[in-house]
Amino acid sequence: MCLAVPGRVTEIGERDGTRMAVMDFGGVIKDVCLEYLPDLAVGEYAIVHVGFALQRLDEESARRTLALFEELGLLQEEFGDPWEAAGAAAGAAGAADGTEEAGR
Repeated sequence: MCLAVPGRVTEIGERDGTRMAVMDFGGVIKDVCLEYLPDLAVGEYAIVHVGFALQRLDEESARRTLALFEELGLLQEEFGDPWEAAGAAAGAAGAADGTEEAGR
């Protein structure tokens, strides 16, 4: 699943001619392109989808949405470690078909 997630701008800079931000998504830090919202400022919130800030958002709405996503486990699903997730899925598949080795 690919969500549009609210995040808070913590830093703004330019990379290879593109305006970029470092954004905080409830403790997960990611780089985000600001080309669609060039006037977004440090401390402001925006909805981000596939690495692009798409729409400004007020702080209260952002915090409520992040809390709900956290409660539902969607932040881990969206931002979690893909290798960890793949290992867990492989372990579950092995357990289901009886091929998982004990002690692993």
